[in-house]
Amino acid sequence: MTIATEHRRALPIAPLARPARRRLPLLEARDVDRAHRPIYAVWEITLRCDLACRHCGSRAGRARPDELSTAEALDVVRQLAQLGVKEVTLIGGEAYLRDDWADIARAVRDSGMLCSMTTGGRAFTAERAKMARDAGVRAVSVSIDGMREAHDAVRALAGSFDAALASIANLRDAGLTVFANTQINRINFEDLESVFALLVEERVQAWLLQITTAMGRAGDTPDLLLEPYRVLELMPRLARLKERAAAAKMRLWPVNNIGYFGPYEARLQCNKPDKHGGACGAGRVTIGLEANGDVKGCPSLPTHPYAGGNVRDASLADIWEGAAPLRFMRDRTVDDLWGYCRTCYYAEACLGGCNWTTHVLFGKTGNNPYCHHRALELKNAGKRERLARVEAADGQPFDYGRFEIVIEDWTGGEP
Repeated sequence: MTIATEHRRALPIAPLARPARRRLPLLEARDVDRAHRPIYAVWEITLRCDLACRHCGSRAGRARPDELSTAEALDVVRQLAQLGVKEVTLIGGEAYLRDDWADIARAVRDSGMLCSMTTGGRAFTAERAKMARDAGVRAVSVSIDGMREAHDAVRALAGSFDAALASIANLRDAGLTVFANTQINRINFEDLESVFALLVEERVQAWLLQITTAMGRAGDTPDLLLEPYRVLELMPRLARLKERAAAAKMRLWPVNNIGYFGPYEARLQCNKPDKHGGACGAGRVTIGLEANGDVKGCPSLPTHPYAGGNVRDASLADIWEGAAPLRFMRDRTVDDLWGYCRTCYYAEACLGGCNWTTHVLFGKTGNNPYCHHRALELKNAGKRERLARVEAADGQPFDYGRFEIVIEDWTGGEP
């Protein structure tokens, strides 16, 4: 029995999200808060979804009870442009299930910002692809989470792989730039090279990869998650794929939580000025919005404790500058780190890496076990880390349980 087959089991009904947390306090803006401006926004325009994926951190399915109206959403577009945002990615749930998604996309374009979308691809029909093109959407990223068996297991729907490929074809035929994104986990770990070959065949122009994190439904299934020491195998594979992607004129883009100063970092992050991932950009160059108007420094972060205000209560600029939860990376120092990250040689440059990954594991940031440099150092000492869940999540959107790090002797040969 394959691991994909083992994961074919029923999922709980999608929860109804709690209403927005309103009238949160704002602090007086400081020079550092005015100096930072978001250039990239990811906006969940609805939590409604036509899939119920096993790795979904937001437990998407049902619309939020208090999602923004069309008029409110268009005003958010205006404020994003005023704040200096250069690109807005519309997500869900499934963004195309919101009736006015094309109007929002068109407003983004008309405000001088680039507009892109991310989709699970169950039903991005030819008609919707043409709507996206006509609205000025620049690119659409379709989720491909393994080959057919693995993808359908992760997406919890037989036929979802074929539907995603059909969506890619529809978008390509409409003349849109097509990207793909993949969440790397135990179900699809062995499929990466096959997925790459498929994406080249489908003429996908960029491939975005990240490691599945323990938020939402993914945290309900610990054996879905990669053990941290498996980055020792993952990183050289991605480096080889990066070279193949360059030859195929496709961009391979490790995002969020892949990397951190191992021997392949410069090759994988060659597009960045310092040739490494650097510290988290939450609340510094990125901003996230939820469909009910809640604002976070990064779209992936849990609503609580990272939602700092709501656009129904204050302007986006005032929230950006004055909300304490959006400031944590502006104020972070090495003293905020703990565990291995606190004493790491790269602590000052990295500052703990992806905060989304670590908070949903431990309930706090500052110690990231999914680090290539760290895994190599531990292996040199004859050790490795794995994760053990000690507390389950409560079943709400963007929730998380609690894990602990188990350090054990290295067993086996070279990864």
